Amino acid sequence: MKISVIGSGYVGLVTGACLSEFGYKVVCIDKNKKKIELLKKNIIPIYEPGLSDLVKKNTKAKYLSFSDNLKHIKGSKIIFIAVGTPSARRGDGEADLKYVFEVCKELAKVLNKKDKPIIVTKSTVPIGTGKKIINLFKKFCPSLQYEIDYNVASNPEFLREGSAIEDFLRPDRVICGVNNQVSLSCLKELYRPLNLREAPVLFTDIESAELIKYASNAFLALKISFINEMADLCEKVGGNVQMVAKGMGLDNRIGSKFLHPGPGFGGSCFPKDTRALYASFKKNNVESTLIKSVIEFNERRKLNMVKKIINILGKPYKNKKITILGVTFKPNTDDLRESPSLVIIPKLKKLGIKIYAHDPSYNTTFSSIKEFKGVMWKKNTFDAVKGSDMIVIHTEWNEYRGMDLSKIKKLLKSPVILDLRNIFNKNELNEMGYLYYNIGSKK
Repeated sequence: MKISVIGSGYVGLVTGACLSEFGYKVVCIDKNKKKIELLKKNIIPIYEPGLSDLVKKNTKAKYLSFSDNLKHIKGSKIIFIAVGTPSARRGDGEADLKYVFEVCKELAKVLNKKDKPIIVTKSTVPIGTGKKIINLFKKFCPSLQYEIDYNVASNPEFLREGSAIEDFLRPDRVICGVNNQVSLSCLKELYRPLNLREAPVLFTDIESAELIKYASNAFLALKISFINEMADLCEKVGGNVQMVAKGMGLDNRIGSKFLHPGPGFGGSCFPKDTRALYASFKKNNVESTLIKSVIEFNERRKLNMVKKIINILGKPYKNKKITILGVTFKPNTDDLRESPSLVIIPKLKKLGIKIYAHDPSYNTTFSSIKEFKGVMWKKNTFDAVKGSDMIVIHTEWNEYRGMDLSKIKKLLKSPVILDLRNIFNKNELNEMGYLYYNIGSKK
């Protein structure tokens, strides 16, 4: 089976590499010629554990190839659309579908009557997008109208950055929204290799599949916000939010995942998708106070972390030095999109505080980000903490869990740690002579 994946960003590249691992012939297509040239040289433009090896292996085996020309979709049984759907610039939270629709229009120009591929959206798109895509093909490529209907389907991705390969090859579930038997049979064949791993493949209508993606991300964002709110209460009245989360998580109706307090959720999915879902509610005149509250609480959360930091640091703020350990929104990725650090660091700098930072995924693009202007980047944690008045652990990289805390303490001007991810044991650090603060316990 030949498969084309249009869009070679995070989702498209992972999808293409993993499908080639199943033995399919996959071509990843992107109009960014520079990106394609890099991929042809096995230079991976994103940080994702295991992805580089997978790409190199399957490129060498001739299962995976790259192109900047749509003509290479010829002979594809399935064409995945995996382009970006950012929030629209007008600020209402709606997903901007211009890239999806541009791809559809370009496809309509190159497909002919002999081609009968399944057009599948991997991109996260609002409910009703599938119908719009069908209408686009009817308008721009009437020769593609089959006896039944256009073969358009929805197959949303559920990839977590940092574990995307595992998530694709060993998924909790696969969701396929289809509008006819042809699409159903084709996608069933595509995911047959997952049968050995007993991964459930759920077939629904297209609209349900589109909504499942948004509903899932919104619910996980809700869990994060809920435990963060419980952490705030624990800090006022006592109790330990980690014990609260553990006790809640033992109930199999709730589960322990995503019950980890922190500085707020970020990344390419949760903030964007909750806003887009709320926009869908508003657009269709359906009230949603719950989703709105999650969005607003998460924005306040980031600002409250700034207050927490400066309250511990104490006045005067000017020329004091804070070390931020980790700036990405989560570990095992170099993704900074909507990371709390993009809010926290500028607010601290505005107060005249000097910011030193370290992140294991650091690359030179970090220094060019306007929110990080003036940040002093260090190659290791020891250089980053030297002479610092305070350490703020922003991202829970494993590298920080194993730090030599005795050596770190000697390098600090003041032995103060604010752990926004609760990676250390409070009693142990207090015994070492640290002034240790975390999330969700009363000082």
